Amino acid sequence: MRRSPVEVVKRYVHLDQKGARLDAPSFDTVIPYIDWKEEPAWGRVVIIQETTIPEDYRKWEILNNLEVIIPVTFHVRGAVYLETAIFVPEDTTEEVRFHVKVVGNYWRIIAPVIPPHVGLKRMVSFAREAEAHEQDKTQRIVLAALIDSLRKAK
Repeated sequence: MRRSPVEVVKRYVHLDQKGARLDAPSFDTVIPYIDWKEEPAWGRVVIIQETTIPEDYRKWEILNNLEVIIPVTFHVRGAVYLETAIFVPEDTTEEVRFHVKVVGNYWRIIAPVIPPHVGLKRMVSFAREAEAHEQDKTQRIVLAALIDSLRKAK
């Protein structure tokens, strides 16, 4: 409990933005900040530009001295649907209310479990990497189209 609950939320959101939840090995980096053991299989990745996380506890909902809700605002650029490798642009703002609670002497996010919220640059890199390792020519073309549509979102 030495850290502030907002530090836990900031670290989690920052790691998520960098793509820590895009593959299983990097998921381990977010485990110290959450209270669930495995990531659901997501069909989409939310593409974000920036986040706002209030430092001021007066903007949080304080449930008690061991439990708070911290609102995080995401500037969303759209979503990538993993099954089809298609980017659907949608410029919007999304607020997620992270429920943070002391679990075993540490602040942990207990809810909600949201789809990955990844930065645009990181998603382009992720798609490029997938394209470079893809054996199937048709899939490489699909991934190239995804990369192109993500670049246009900048």
